[in-house]
Amino acid sequence: MPLETFKASESLTLGVELELQLVNTYDMDLSSSANDLLELLRRKPFPGVVTPEMTQSMIEIATDVQHMHGPLLAQLREIRDTLVNAGDRLNIALAGGGTHPFQRWFEQRIFSKPRFQELSGLYGYLAKQFTVFGQHVHVGCSSPDEALFLLHSLNRYVPHFIALSASSPFFQGVDTLFDSARLNSVFAFPLSGRAPFTLSWDEFANVYFTKMESTGVVKSMKDFYWDIRPKPEYGTIELRVCDTPLTVERAAALACYLQCLCRHLLQRDEPPPVEDDYLVYTYNRFQACRFGLDGMMVNPKTREQISIREDILATLRKLGHHADVLEAQAALDEVERTAARDGNHATWLRKCYAESGSVQGVVAAAVDALRA
Repeated sequence: MPLETFKASESLTLGVELELQLVNTYDMDLSSSANDLLELLRRKPFPGVVTPEMTQSMIEIATDVQHMHGPLLAQLREIRDTLVNAGDRLNIALAGGGTHPFQRWFEQRIFSKPRFQELSGLYGYLAKQFTVFGQHVHVGCSSPDEALFLLHSLNRYVPHFIALSASSPFFQGVDTLFDSARLNSVFAFPLSGRAPFTLSWDEFANVYFTKMESTGVVKSMKDFYWDIRPKPEYGTIELRVCDTPLTVERAAALACYLQCLCRHLLQRDEPPPVEDDYLVYTYNRFQACRFGLDGMMVNPKTREQISIREDILATLRKLGHHADVLEAQAALDEVERTAARDGNHATWLRKCYAESGSVQGVVAAAVDALRA
């Protein structure tokens, strides 16, 4: 079956998806309460979309199509408030963060949905270990070739989003020494990593995808767990490398940083993407996961090394005009504070651990951060 036609959408529109943790209020462990929460939320209008995820201790929320930072943040706050209020009625807390600090994967229960059951049968224990939590950002594209251009042009900036969003330093009760341990779980899947290099949708859909489908390995784009993938049914590209931040403010800022960056790239002032850009992709990705903002990355065009923090700050200086046009200056201010002064949420969670002395205290701080 051929890949469905790319449904062109308005360029630079945004959609944000957040996977959130469901937490017991008495011991701060994960709670298999998705069914109860979803049933409660069905009884009245929800300001967005809420759906189940792989295991019973997580849900995913999604915004409507958005154009600017202010309305995007307003809807995320409304969704957050609705979820928190519903959770309070059920004695369930909600939290961001890319991993739960001490949950045990073998205790998780697969959500009763045919696709999730199928994936569990295929991937075995990896399906339960996939109880990790990410932010996905969709960016609208006016044509399929524009989508592929943006997808590959963004490869150079993927470390920015990993480092800025990193919020998963703890896993299975220990400090992993990674700022984003979550992405190690994602990388275990065979169809993860990066998309094949092509700038032609005809070549991607009718050559690459057709070959992959003929092997029986894939049926749709959902079977690819790439860091950035096209979504033809939405007319978007989807950035998938971010941990779920602890606050909706950080989530909105990351989305609009991506929006400004895409607008800059579409002006075609930067050298076009080429296959050799990916020579340093995995190295840069690892540096961002391991060291966050303090990691080093190699510029794929100049082959020069620079800290991820400094590269973000240098990029922000290019985006001021785009932020003015898109009314996203508040978002870029949040990104600048994160890179230059405050640090990412992995840094903050480690401080919470030092102060509380327990991983339970870390979860409690994450719950309070989302609620606030």
